[in-house]
Amino acid sequence: MRRMRKRGAEAPENHERWLVSYADFITLLFAFFVVMYSVSSVNDGKYKILSQTLDGVFNATQRAVQPIQIGEESATQPHSDVPNLLPFEQPDRDEGTTRHSDEDGRLRDISRRFESKLKTLIGKGLVTVEVTDEWIELSLRNNLLFTSGDALPVDAAFTLIDSISEILKDYPNAIVVEGFTDNIPIRSDVYPSNWELSAARAAAMARLLIMGGVGPQQVAAVGYGEYQPLADNSTTAGRARNRRVVILVARSDKVRQFIRRVPAE
Repeated sequence: MRRMRKRGAEAPENHERWLVSYADFITLLFAFFVVMYSVSSVNDGKYKILSQTLDGVFNATQRAVQPIQIGEESATQPHSDVPNLLPFEQPDRDEGTTRHSDEDGRLRDISRRFESKLKTLIGKGLVTVEVTDEWIELSLRNNLLFTSGDALPVDAAFTLIDSISEILKDYPNAIVVEGFTDNIPIRSDVYPSNWELSAARAAAMARLLIMGGVGPQQVAAVGYGEYQPLADNSTTAGRARNRRVVILVARSDKVRQFIRRVPAE
């Protein structure tokens, strides 16, 4: 009976368990005061900068905030990634000057390559190359490209436009292909008027340029019909000059902007 009582006796209760909770509470309280102290502490460096700035504003004796040296002074000044700019317009002006210089250079290159590649046709008066400050105007007589009253290119047109595409595909410039006719009314079931004929011819040449490697986003096609004559339509020679396709190469790469500012002939 004595052994049975020993085994069934309960262990004495630990009255010091509250110390664990108390220690946790003290630890949390200590952490709380540390955080509060760190938040409320003043950054001496920032305070001095603010003080100097306010002093300069109100006393008008200081126009710039002087840096505060913390730690040992370096023998060399730190390198700054921010360039020292004089007027704030300078970066834009330099960038614009460089862009315009590049655009001028591209126009000159394209013009020289046109004149070299098409020298024979230029000598015969079938092709002309004119250069302005804003674009190059490459004018091609219609008899090099189409038969009368049709917008289907002749065989020789493919070779000619391929040689032009070989030049233009190397540049990002905007290109507008323009179609023109004389004032003789067209009689065709396909083209109700010279407007449709001139637009179809311009589109055909634009398509050949794209097939030759020119980016389609660079190209637009416009038809003017008989309403932008280059010469007098009352003569045979004048009508022949008016029947033409013009390839305008802009100095910029913005096609729609270029179309809107092209003046009438």
